[in-house]
Formats: sequence, C-alpha cells, structure tokens
Amino acid sequence: MGRSTPIRKRFLSEPSGVAVSPRSLQPNLPRKSFGQILMNRARSTIRQTTAQRMALKSFFAIALAASGLFTGLARAGNQIYEPLAASVQAGLYASIADNRPILDGFFQNRIAAARWKTEMSKRLDRRIPQYEARLRLLERVHYEATRAGLDPQLVLALIQVESNFRKYAVSNAGARGLMQVMPFWASLIGDGNVRKLFDTEANLRYGCVILRYYLDRENGNLFRALGRYNGSLGKPEYPNLVMGALKANWTYRDAQADLKVTRKDGD
Repeated sequence: MGRSTPIRKRFLSEPSGVAVSPRSLQPNLPRKSFGQILMNRARSTIRQTTAQRMALKSFFAIALAASGLFTGLARAGNQIYEPLAASVQAGLYASIADNRPILDGFFQNRIAAARWKTEMSKRLDRRIPQYEARLRLLERVHYEATRAGLDPQLVLALIQVESNFRKYAVSNAGARGLMQVMPFWASLIGDGNVRKLFDTEANLRYGCVILRYYLDRENGNLFRALGRYNGSLGKPEYPNLVMGALKANWTYRDAQADLKVTRKDGD
C-alpha cells in the first residue's frame, strides 16, 4: 500500500477537476491584529465594570434612603439669595431678634407638654443619646415652630432630612447647623454673626422664620415652600423626602386630648 497524504495537505477535487484547498473554502474575512483584539476586550470589560458600578450605586442609594442615613447629606439646604423689600426685611429682622421667654413652648398645658416630650424623646434617642440634650432640643423646636406658625412635627422632619440632627453639619453649599441655614441670612435679617448658625437656638430661630417666610410667599403652598427652602423650587424630590420623613417618623396625635374632646362632645 502506498503512503497516504496527511489530511491537512489533501486537496479536494471539484467536478471541473480544479484542485481546491480546504482553507480556500472559509469566508474571506479581514484578519484582526492582536492590538485590535486586546482593545475590543478592554472595551467590553469597561462596559461591564461601568454597568456594575451603576448597579451598586443604585443599590446603595436605595438602601441609604430606606434607612434614612443619608438625610441631611445629599439634600442639605441651599436657600438662594434674593433681595428683600425693606418692609419684609424689617419684619424678618424683628422676628429673629425677638427674645420673648419660652413658656412650655406654647403647649396647651404642662401635661400635654410632658406627653409630647416623652413621645418625641423616644423617637429621637437613636440620633441623640443624651436624654437632657434631647429634651432641650425638643422644647426649643416646639417653641420656635409654634412661634412661627409651623407644625413642630414638620420642623422635626425637615431637620432629619437636612442635617439628621447634627448640630455642626455643613453642606457643600455652605449651609450650616440643624436646619442648614445659608450664611447670607445672618447679614440679611440678623446681626451678621455667622457663627451663631451653629447655636441650636439661633439656628432654629433662623430656620423657622425662613420657612415661614417662604410659606407666606407661596400662599401656604407647602410643597413650593419646601422647594424654596432647599433651593430646588419646582422639583419633587426634596418636598417628598420631608413629607416622607414626617409620615414615617414624626406624625403625632395626642390621644388624651382626643379623648377629652370626645367626652365633652358626648356630654
């Protein structure tokens, strides 16, 4: 028997008798250089890495929003400077300078004050561990909010979103303190002392007066007033955050007061 030709060297014969190599049967595709192959693989890896990063960012954003840990960080106050009419400026200045003594924060009576403080203190203990510090803050929040014609529960929700109850919080925009007040307000309606914005009483006074001003300016529209307070007028994210925090953590109803009203109506 004769020696057989290796398969790789065999030729196929077409009916015409023309010898054809198996390699010539493959499509005539342009060959990619080694550098092109490496570049394509690098691009594919970058696309996958970018997608993974975006997925992780979305996951952590949702997780942090659910836990409330990022409140006061990404949504810190950024009130926008606007010239005020002389009468408005004078009125706001008088509100800031008012030094009336605090008398149970405008509670109906001392029993109602004690019930509210006890309930709110329980909700705040995770953020402010010191009991006496919590009570002092709650008393001042209730006083300043009520004095400005605001719901104290709303102010607590706003503080949670703005600073998460961090007295010395400073935003990227420069807003300061519990209610994240922009420094220009100190000169516009105060005595010009920016350092006071880290003082609890002063910061709450400024914050509540400013929110009341925005609420009056928007004819009672809380959604738009909150937008102005955050410098994001017309956008829903910030007002929704504040109202969400209010609903989830700070809604309060005095059950004893409701009971008294019911008995009185029954009589």
